[in-house]
Amino acid sequence: MQLSSSDILKLEQRFRTNLINCLSGFKTPHLIGTKSKLGITNLGLFTQVMHIGANPPLMGVLFRPHSVPRHTLENILETKEYTINLVHKAMMEQAHWTSARWEKSEFEATGLTEYYSNNHFAPFVAESKIKIGLKFKEQHLITANKTILVIGEIKELIIEEELITSDGFLNIEAANTLAMTGLDSYHDTNSINRLAYAKPDIPPKRLD
Repeated sequence: MQLSSSDILKLEQRFRTNLINCLSGFKTPHLIGTKSKLGITNLGLFTQVMHIGANPPLMGVLFRPHSVPRHTLENILETKEYTINLVHKAMMEQAHWTSARWEKSEFEATGLTEYYSNNHFAPFVAESKIKIGLKFKEQHLITANKTILVIGEIKELIIEEELITSDGFLNIEAANTLAMTGLDSYHDTNSINRLAYAKPDIPPKRLD
């Protein structure tokens, strides 16, 4: 199959959405936890989460256009705090269920558990093995399609200690963290190897 840009635009909408969503390959599903100033919690499933920088430690989340209510985005902008919680295999169905259009808190609706630290206003997901607390820093409008990139600074990490190696490598596979393609396909992962830092005069060396 070979498609031009005009061919792509002529595709049936659902077919096109699924196809384009899969093109970037495997992504990691995350649950973003927020709470409004009125104390109403919210939990949303996101795959467009990315590393921005390590010093200071920054992460980005891409939001769809703010043309309809976006409770996660609105809570972040209102309180400036949110959490990112990686999804593992045992919580897959509950995490996926949060994407339904609930009229109540997704925590209550799906049976996932709110967890609070002494340092953070927004709720973590107790079931997640890798929890990240963030403070809102800035937002950027992507003018091409009106999506919004939110950048937050990591203020707290709650991670099961055995998942971190002596050199700081985080073994997300040992946490049974899932990968995802498109909007609904979940995958196990299988680590092949770690490779040493690349140098032009030394062929890649396996670390494991």
